Amino acid sequence: MFTQSEENYLKAIFHLQQDVDGGVSTSSISELLQTKAASVTEMVKKLADKKLVHYQKYYGVHLTESGRAHALTIVRKHRLWECFLVDRLNFNWDEVHEVAEQLEHIKSAKLVEELDKFLEHPLYDPHGDPIPDADGNLPKRFKKKLSELKTGEQGVCKGFKDDSSAFLKFLAKQDIGLGTAIKVLNIEAFDESVTALADQKEISLSKTATNNIYVGN
Repeated sequence: MFTQSEENYLKAIFHLQQDVDGGVSTSSISELLQTKAASVTEMVKKLADKKLVHYQKYYGVHLTESGRAHALTIVRKHRLWECFLVDRLNFNWDEVHEVAEQLEHIKSAKLVEELDKFLEHPLYDPHGDPIPDADGNLPKRFKKKLSELKTGEQGVCKGFKDDSSAFLKFLAKQDIGLGTAIKVLNIEAFDESVTALADQKEISLSKTATNNIYVGN
């Protein structure tokens, strides 16, 4: 059994590991969790004592096999709850993250498996993030960004790097969601902003926005 704080750290390290080749820095953990560096170092040492992470100063933090398995369990619960809130309780997709943050700490394994069954085993959450199965296996994650498409190319929206409430609200205003077909009409040489067709509606997107939208075929 782990504390809620320990679970939050494991999940944070898991997410940060997706974007780095080496260890996760304590400063990046501090920034993500918005906590003091000294507190991060203290917690990381506790997790290392429990064999959940490997930590070496200046080389960063790595999840152990056991730590990664537990982090995936937390991620699984979080994303299943997001599906439930959007699909069954009619929450907007920009409202569910904070609620799922609370629900992910429920310990009942039976509840999680019954929830997965009730939702008919979804592979992705409402933001397009893959949901680990009961064994910790992850479905394919789409990594191609809209910013990588050239003029005249198109793709289907598959997910978002930034799933903050502010960005999701911005996307809703642009009528962009999972499954939206997006075609690049023009790329501005000055700032790489994009004019595109999103399901036949002409829109303008900044480089920041196109860097945070994943597309596929």
